[in-house]
Amino acid sequence: MHFDSAAVTQAIQEIIRRDRLPNLSVCVKGPEGVVYETVFGNLDAASGHPVNGDTVFGIASMSKSITALALAILESEGKLSYEDPVCKYFPSFSVPGAPRDLVTLRTLAQHTAGIPPMEPLEWSIAMNSPGRDGEWIRTLRASSPNQMNTIEQIIDYIASCPYPVVGAPGENMSYSNEGYAILSYVVDQAAGMPLEQFCQERIFEPLGMTRTIMDDDCVSAHEMAGGNIASLFEFEDGVLTCDDNWSVLPPFRGCAMVKSTARDMAAYYRCLSSLGMHEGKQVLPREAVLRMIGPSIPATDQAVYGLGLYKRVKAGHTICEHGGGLHGVSTKGGLLLEEGYGFAVLCSLGDADMDDIMWVLYNAVMGLPLLESHRWFIPAGRDFLDPAMLEGTYVGHEGLPSRVVLDKEGRGRVSDHDIHLTYCGGARFLAMDENEKIRGRLEFFFRDGRAWGVRVGSRIFTREA
Repeated sequence: MHFDSAAVTQAIQEIIRRDRLPNLSVCVKGPEGVVYETVFGNLDAASGHPVNGDTVFGIASMSKSITALALAILESEGKLSYEDPVCKYFPSFSVPGAPRDLVTLRTLAQHTAGIPPMEPLEWSIAMNSPGRDGEWIRTLRASSPNQMNTIEQIIDYIASCPYPVVGAPGENMSYSNEGYAILSYVVDQAAGMPLEQFCQERIFEPLGMTRTIMDDDCVSAHEMAGGNIASLFEFEDGVLTCDDNWSVLPPFRGCAMVKSTARDMAAYYRCLSSLGMHEGKQVLPREAVLRMIGPSIPATDQAVYGLGLYKRVKAGHTICEHGGGLHGVSTKGGLLLEEGYGFAVLCSLGDADMDDIMWVLYNAVMGLPLLESHRWFIPAGRDFLDPAMLEGTYVGHEGLPSRVVLDKEGRGRVSDHDIHLTYCGGARFLAMDENEKIRGRLEFFFRDGRAWGVRVGSRIFTREA
């Protein structure tokens, strides 16, 4: 494998300029050690202190695979099963209309429990994050039914949720932070210790991840980082702002609360790629890693969510990966299965897309052109034959309501952008604006001659009556 570091750096720097990224930390680790590492930018907007390889970032939803791994380790030790019904651990848990025996730890971990997009994570941020303000925060605070700071409040809201479910258990994937919140507390029960302690003792320490911690308010992360922790950037009306108002969402521990470095996360993914081997030792149970990303999870050119990681095939290589995003956090991490390569891209700008940078890194290792796309929504070159079946308004309630509105010709609005649909085969479409910029990736679900829902990215929005 010839890794052209100079060409990779040039490609990444062009993306940094294009997307106006304030900072970045990138690491690739392989069988030969550190293959590539680069940093860019400063810790914050004022001090001028540069980012380095030890800089700690939030990793947001990249945390989910760590929680899934904790469950898989406990399963390998006979302390739980992914096939256990959730009500074994929380007797009051239910998804409306679903048999309780069918909603298992697996369906939560694979986002197939039928839970629709809902507000609890956003409510929890709004109610518990000091220093945060703005119309979005104020609106959510006004609508939250409680402090949303316990797992019981999340479980109660799921059971009484006013929105329609998005399929029977195991039927459809729709991303649910609430599911991973519950899984965090399942680990507590099965391990006999808090998830945070279990991850520290059984994952972070064995892998030498000395700059990694799971905490719910960033206080412990600041202490660990010794001041070398990236502040949080956002673009507001085109102006770059910076603060240290971390998202605090107490019940969502294993969803999004790990802080780490690109070096540590690349080591983590490299270990998963090597089926639990680290520096010549089996530090994670092989069967636990295989449970997460092994043969039971389909490997196709279309991304499939396994246990905490998406899995897909590109040019004969099996990639497992996950991104993350919160206020002031945009990340991506991944691996090449059984090839011994782990990748991490961390940035402290909210709502930034790390895909292009990650694809440059994958392509460099796989011997592909650096700028080759990994998108699998590919225009079919023809029109969809029954566009009238798509007509309607579809809504998701994660935070403030979001809508997709379409007419009989496949035109309408997505995320406040006027769009038209480009057919990509099956029930998949790209939502394109007038400049042919992608504004959404849509996959529809049909019943009785019309679409009842649409997956927008990874969340299923349901048709309004």
